[in-house]
Amino acid sequence: MRKSTFLIPVLVVLVAGIWSAIFVVDEREKALVLQFGQIKQVREEPGLGFKLPVIQEVVKYDDRILSLDTATIEVTPADDRRLVVDAFARYRIDDVVQFRQAVGVGGLRAAEDRLQSIMNAQIREVLGADEVTSDRILSAERAELARRIRDSARASAQGLGLDVVDVRLKQTNLPQQNLEATYARMRAEREREAADEIARGNEAAQRVRAIADRTVVETVSDAEREAEIIRGEADAERNRIYAEAFGDSPDFFSFYRSLAALERSLQAESSTLVLAPDSPFIQPLFEAIRAEGIENLGEGRISPDDLRDRAPERTPSDELPDEVRERMEEEDVIEEGPDTEGSDAGG
Repeated sequence: MRKSTFLIPVLVVLVAGIWSAIFVVDEREKALVLQFGQIKQVREEPGLGFKLPVIQEVVKYDDRILSLDTATIEVTPADDRRLVVDAFARYRIDDVVQFRQAVGVGGLRAAEDRLQSIMNAQIREVLGADEVTSDRILSAERAELARRIRDSARASAQGLGLDVVDVRLKQTNLPQQNLEATYARMRAEREREAADEIARGNEAAQRVRAIADRTVVETVSDAEREAEIIRGEADAERNRIYAEAFGDSPDFFSFYRSLAALERSLQAESSTLVLAPDSPFIQPLFEAIRAEGIENLGEGRISPDDLRDRAPERTPSDELPDEVRERMEEEDVIEEGPDTEGSDAGG
């Protein structure tokens, strides 16, 4: 019983010691075995490793390609146009021993701080060279400039045990104040181009409008000239026809013209036309009536006074308004007044 009691703690301590002496290195890692800060073993291959328990410790580092985004910095190319550059780098730990000696216990955080300083310095150096302008940085040549930055950063990072695999420029922009000035200049140029286009368009429109106006004037003038010619020919033909008609039958022509004049006169708003029987305007009409009516009755040429005497007495219609009836009666009194007075004086 006493023997088993003694062996169990010994076995436990032995197992714990063996377990603490074994460590595993993953295929994605590199390991260093340190004893009081001194490097005793370097394990870069995956598998099992052994160390002294308690006295030695294992420090592991990532063996994969890591990424580092640099802070945004301003650079001044050869043409003195400031640019804001944002880059990133891909790196890996190449020499784990040199990396441990360079960064100590700081590890990856200390290494990335120092690598970022290297990157910023190399970006300013390459992009600020004499032959590098902002146009080259913003063109397809930026890939070549990125390779130059990578080569320079790789040479500087070798002292840290790092291998810079790749460097790329993510963004290359103008500073905010320069960006606003550039936008204002671009806007002014576009407005100037728009004003030029509008001016050219107005000039072309004015030219087309002038040609159209001239064409309209010429067309109207030609039409009016042709219309005047046709109207003159028509008037001449009408006059010829009138002359022939007048020569063939003057009485009929005079009668026809009187009827046409009466027709045009009665087409207005008022359909009443008051004329004297001996008016030259309707004399041909009365002559025609006399020729066809009175002469057929065996009467000779009758004067207008005789026709008026033979006319029936005027009897006002009952449908006439009172005002018209009174006016007609007054006219009859005025016409009969002088004859009455003369008869009274003679008597």
